[in-house]
Amino acid sequence: MEKLKRVYKDGTQYRYLLMSILMTGLAYGIYKGIIDNYLAEEVGLTQVGKGVSEFFRELPGLLLVFILALLYEFSAEKIYKIGAVIMVCGMVMQSIIPPTAFLVILAMMIYSIGDHMQLGMKSAIGLQYAREGKGGESLGYNNAVNHAGTLVGYLIVILVLALIGNVTTYRPFLIASAALMVLAMFLCFGLTSNTETDKSRNRFYFNRKFYKYYMLEIFYGARKQVFFTFGPYVLILFYGASAMVISVLYAVSSVASFILAPKIGQIIDRFGYRIVMIMDTVILVVVCFFYGFAHHIFPRDVAFIVCCVNYLLDSVISMASMASSVYVQDISDSDDECRATISTGVSVNHLITILVALFGGWIWRTLGIETLFIISAVLGLCNSAYAATIKTGRVPKRK
Repeated sequence: MEKLKRVYKDGTQYRYLLMSILMTGLAYGIYKGIIDNYLAEEVGLTQVGKGVSEFFRELPGLLLVFILALLYEFSAEKIYKIGAVIMVCGMVMQSIIPPTAFLVILAMMIYSIGDHMQLGMKSAIGLQYAREGKGGESLGYNNAVNHAGTLVGYLIVILVLALIGNVTTYRPFLIASAALMVLAMFLCFGLTSNTETDKSRNRFYFNRKFYKYYMLEIFYGARKQVFFTFGPYVLILFYGASAMVISVLYAVSSVASFILAPKIGQIIDRFGYRIVMIMDTVILVVVCFFYGFAHHIFPRDVAFIVCCVNYLLDSVISMASMASSVYVQDISDSDDECRATISTGVSVNHLITILVALFGGWIWRTLGIETLFIISAVLGLCNSAYAATIKTGRVPKRK
């Protein structure tokens, strides 16, 4: 507690902020731990159905800039609280509706709207509540608390499934997640300050000098979405992975990300963002090859293990995407330009991810998982080719 007092200003409601982030992370961990199995086993979504669900789940990320523009007069706290209410509506709806595809996808989209609204506000509030020179540490606590909550959520799913074995319905998990989300919402109401939002998040910003960054975001968004959407679904539909196995993978991935993210950041600082972008793709090609062709090379049980390992490896190398943000900072003329460009990059990223989600399932069903992951590898190679043309060494000017 004393450490927190050294980071945050006196009189701020940082405890409510951190507790709401923790409860939201916990609720999400339980939800995420079972949602793919729920969609496959109870809702009956096929590969194409999964792609459609991800299209609508990612759509709010693309529309976020317009949503925030409508709320430009609201403080970060108000937007954060509105997001919490919308998330509760989506999660409660998910816990009470019958497992029909239309209603489930609608509930997922509603939840996603609130989730995306809260995303940037966490940073704005955390920075405002921090003491001078402690902004980075404040954001670090935000991320650490979120990861901790999500990890505990995964562990709860693992523990419950280990105790009761196979389940006939995942509804109790959805109800528990909804209850925790309601608690997170009430904690949000404890935020009574009026932090000004970052206006650069509320508009698109395009400049020719950033076109390589936009292309990198397109290629990265496409290849990321293949694994995010269809990686777990391959394990479930193709190999019959249980919710417990998927939750274990998510838990291990979360721990690995928590431990290795600072290390990858150090590698970017030491060797440069261009080298990291290129090496990331080399590893990705290997990951995609085994994910798409392991069942042709190994016995089915061994292929399943190989795919699990490759899923974890992809979750680690995906953190190399931090390099593109460092690249933007390097060529930006001001901090405002850097923030606005990254914000636009997020929207560009979401544009391609919703298209990949929509067509990826069709590619899998029509042409096979081999083709799907070959395409992912090719997109990664395109990312590498663009990264290789980047010139490094420019010292940014700050206004």
